[in-house]
Amino acid sequence: MEENRVTHMIHEDGEIGQVQIADDVVAIIAGLAATECDGVEAMAGNITNELVSKLGMKNLSKGVKVQVTEDGVFVDLALILKFGYSIPTVSSAVQDKVKSAIENMTGLNVLEVNIRVASVSLEQNAD
Repeated sequence: MEENRVTHMIHEDGEIGQVQIADDVVAIIAGLAATECDGVEAMAGNITNELVSKLGMKNLSKGVKVQVTEDGVFVDLALILKFGYSIPTVSSAVQDKVKSAIENMTGLNVLEVNIRVASVSLEQNAD
């Protein structure tokens, strides 16, 4: 197992060991949460969720930059939005969902979730 990844140690009194969370894990959580929001087509430079099971979880961290400090987590997301959706509304929903997902799953405090709209998907779904 490769140990070159940046990790954040969570210290809890009374525990029998230590818990480390890799920054990549936080980035994957952010990517998954963002792509679950209505109006988000994909992460910029990323694949769609349907292909993740075939290609692996690592691909979900594309378009996500995470910085974990002692004070908390800073997240930068590059998104491709679906045409016809309100950018402020979708961005707000993504910020809320990403913050909630990271805090609930890791216990880390999210200080910022910054959104960059990299593109708008003009493809029409044939549903």
